[in-house]
Amino acid sequence: MDGAVSPLEALNARIAACELCPRLREYCAEVARTRRRAYLDCEYWGRPVPSFGDERARVMVLGLAPGAHGSNRTGRMFTGDGSGDFLFPALYEAGFASQPKAVSRDDGMKLNGLWIGAVVRCAPPGNKPTPEELRTCAPWLDEELRLLTELRVVVCLGKIAFDGLLAYARRSGQLASRTGFIFAHGAEFTLPAGLKVIASYHPSLQNTNTGKLTRPMFLAIFKRAREMAGLD
Repeated sequence: MDGAVSPLEALNARIAACELCPRLREYCAEVARTRRRAYLDCEYWGRPVPSFGDERARVMVLGLAPGAHGSNRTGRMFTGDGSGDFLFPALYEAGFASQPKAVSRDDGMKLNGLWIGAVVRCAPPGNKPTPEELRTCAPWLDEELRLLTELRVVVCLGKIAFDGLLAYARRSGQLASRTGFIFAHGAEFTLPAGLKVIASYHPSLQNTNTGKLTRPMFLAIFKRAREMAGLD
């Protein structure tokens, strides 16, 4: 039916309306109210940030959480900050994104075969969600993974995202223990139900400005994800 809301769209609407973590909600609202000097003329999103992309994606990028002046400002994952400035050119070159630059949720960006989400949907102070906040946000990821019926590969950006996916595997009964699943850049694993996992350093400025994560290293991750997902 024309105009019908898909299950993933409905899930995103519920995510954006979530109020379950008082500390995170207060922090995001305060950041949106005070703003950074460079963005004084911007209207901040200031709410939990939904995922976005191709609902028939075979590959998912799983991040940590929205940036206070990135996704918390723009309302779209990895959009408007340094991490996104490093991520989207790699996605574009690997054939997943329609353009190499992401500046707003209305910039026309389209993802092909890819879905982008995070283990925490609100910007946390110091980029450090508490264990309780990670647990509270976990059901959103569980439902998202259930609805992404074509998914074959998850690229985990950073150890917290990696740990979050393993926690999902334990909650869903796939893993009794995470023994043998060790985070390392480029490490590959297959969960018992068949979902493949690639670990990557997070494209934070701390990693990219120091050369810990380079553009060739990052691009190789997404080329490998395409291969593992059967997209090439």
